[in-house]
Amino acid sequence: MNKKEREEFKKILLELKSRALGDMKNLEKDNLKKSQRDSSGELSGYTFHMADVATDNYDREFALDLASNERDIVFKIDDALRRIEEGKFGACEECKKKISARRLKAMPYATMCISCQSKSEKKSSG
Repeated sequence: MNKKEREEFKKILLELKSRALGDMKNLEKDNLKKSQRDSSGELSGYTFHMADVATDNYDREFALDLASNERDIVFKIDDALRRIEEGKFGACEECKKKISARRLKAMPYATMCISCQSKSEKKSSG
């Protein structure tokens, strides 16, 4: 991969990272920093309906899962940025062959070619 391509992917990765961090911040602001009373809109902290509490808990858990997924993506992006700096970006970590440009455009933080990724997923599911 030439320097121009690496710089392009670096720019894409930094934009993805910024977006993911912004999403995490919004999730935190909208869901995780609110108290039960704030999220229900009740003035008193004692008039919660069980169904409302369950819905609020589900919403918070869902937001935590989303934030966790975003955090994982940020870690993968940071790893891809490190690989760019080391000159290893774009090479499959398993077979060492070049990862296709199509795959990197779809998932710029990919660490394996499609073939090795498929094998890895089959091993982990079976």
